[in-house]
Amino acid sequence: MKRFAAFFLTLALCIPLGVSAQNAPATGMAASSGAQAHQGRKKRVAVFDFDYATVRSNTSALFGTDIDVGKGIADFLVKNLVTDGTYSVIERKALDKILAEQNFSNSDRANPASAAKLGKLLGVDAIIVGSITQFGNETKNVKLGGAGGGFGGFGIGGIGKKDSKAVVQVDARLVDIDTAEILGVAEGKGESHRSSTSLLGGGGNWHGFGGGAVDFGSSNFQQTILGEAVNAAVDQMTSGVIGSAEKLQVRTIKVEGLVAAVDGDQIVLNVGVKTGIKVGDHMSVERVSKEIKDPATGAVIRRLTSKLGDLEVTDVDEVSAICKAVSGSGFKIGDVARTAVQ
Repeated sequence: MKRFAAFFLTLALCIPLGVSAQNAPATGMAASSGAQAHQGRKKRVAVFDFDYATVRSNTSALFGTDIDVGKGIADFLVKNLVTDGTYSVIERKALDKILAEQNFSNSDRANPASAAKLGKLLGVDAIIVGSITQFGNETKNVKLGGAGGGFGGFGIGGIGKKDSKAVVQVDARLVDIDTAEILGVAEGKGESHRSSTSLLGGGGNWHGFGGGAVDFGSSNFQQTILGEAVNAAVDQMTSGVIGSAEKLQVRTIKVEGLVAAVDGDQIVLNVGVKTGIKVGDHMSVERVSKEIKDPATGAVIRRLTSKLGDLEVTDVDEVSAICKAVSGSGFKIGDVARTAVQ
């Protein structure tokens, strides 16, 4: 009897443990699947050149000509975002191509509505637009007995000034491309102070600018007091942009088209940027093997297909896309191409 009692006691203790052990893997798999579904692909953004109309006269006086400091700030922000890795950032070439095709003007740089329209053509989840609201310095000269420089106290600095302080202030807005809603705002302000130097002094081998823009990310420029202020402002703004990532939802874009032509190793589809397709997308190619019709109406209710392979989009225009085969072969005109990877 003691042996039977001991046996049943052991069995009773083991049953709950067995159930728990069976449930644990299932819960773990569900959590893993949920995490993968949540992570998915990175959120895609494009950064437009910042509007610098407010500080244009200041920068022209500083550099001696009209320099697109808005492009410099945008490029610096892109560099920071790529380094961080929270977002997938559209390449500059792809952005410039769309801007040129759509005749996007400098006056639209900070316009959320205009930016949102172009965002759809780029296939991104959001557009980042911004403005430069302060770009200059406050300079004090004891000999003058007061503030030096023009532009309301923000001038170009110069050798012989006792104290120079560079001040840069920028702001960015994360814009939903479907609604043009501003999802998040990020601001940044940077200051740098030195004695007996110009605003652009102390930059080592920095030789200014070229091509109508300044490389704010160059190490030589960042050694100037203006460069230090730019760096601090953009870094602070970058943190705000990254912090707004949770407010942005990944857009699910499903594209379906047909193979329109096969020319050697190039496969042309009858869908373009208007549908949301973009360079780098992967498309699954299938061939319809059978159509199932409703016996009552004769309408096609389902098409059975067999997969032929995968394509990668290498070039797009408004109404077509050129692809290369990643896997499979034997593609023909009329085969169905569907979005395979977002």
